[in-house]
This record gives sequence, C-alpha cells and structure tokens, in this order.
Amino acid sequence: MNDQRLEVEKGTIVGQESSTTVDLTWLMQDLVDRVTDLRHAVVLSADGLAIAASKVMQRDDAERLSAVASGLQSLARGVGTHFEIGDLRQTVLEFEDGYVFVTGAGHGTCLAVISGPDTDLGLVAYEMGMLVKRVSEHLATRPRNYASPISGG
Repeated sequence: MNDQRLEVEKGTIVGQESSTTVDLTWLMQDLVDRVTDLRHAVVLSADGLAIAASKVMQRDDAERLSAVASGLQSLARGVGTHFEIGDLRQTVLEFEDGYVFVTGAGHGTCLAVISGPDTDLGLVAYEMGMLVKRVSEHLATRPRNYASPISGG
C-alpha cells in the first residue's frame, strides 16, 4: 500500500530481465523476524543499488543503506588487497545504539542488516552466512545490458 517501501514487483531484482520472478522481500523480512534485535535487512548490488528490503524499511532508507554498504565493502576489500590479508568476509560497524553488518551474498550482491545494541553478534553473522549459503543463486545479479555500446565520440 505504501509505495515508498522497496517492494518493487514484490521484491524482485530491479533492472533484471528474467522469466523467473524471485521474491526476495520475504527473505529479508524472515531474517528480521527470526533474529532477535534485527531492525532492517537489505540485499543490494555491488554498485549500491537496493534490490530488496525488509518490509518496514522505507525506499529512501534502503537506497541509503545500500549505497553506504557498497562503499564499505569496496573500501574493506581494498584494505585486504593492499595489506595482503586475504578476502573480505564481513564488515561490521559498531554504533552507540546498534550495529551494521555487511557481507557478500552471491556474485555481484551484498546483504546488509542493521541491529540494535543488544544483538548477539555471532548469531547475526551466522544467520547472514546461512541465508547467503541457502539462497545465493537467487541473490546474484547479472551484468546490465545496455541498449547501445558506449562510444568515445
């Protein structure tokens, strides 16, 4: 009913051309409902576009979190590469009243969640990992198709 929510075609992958519709909104909402103290969850493309979000998350909030999460993942991967400390597993930010977790979720996508201050960090990381393992093939994004090649002039 509220068209400000990120339920574009029931949470299908925005911008994808597919004969199969995959509803990701319910997965995000299920994660929020199952894990104590989780407030929001969003699946995003590697370039920061919101794909699907938990039901209570407004569209502009999902888009903001997606942009930030994409940037965090990119910066953290750069640190891993530069200092030769391996592949990035997860990014966690701790705030006064909560946490932000970001993890890779399939080729070209990430999963980001926001939790309250009393969350069980290990449980959140575990549940995010299990969700990614179970449904990663549905979370992957395909490269965008452009109508015409980009030319230099």
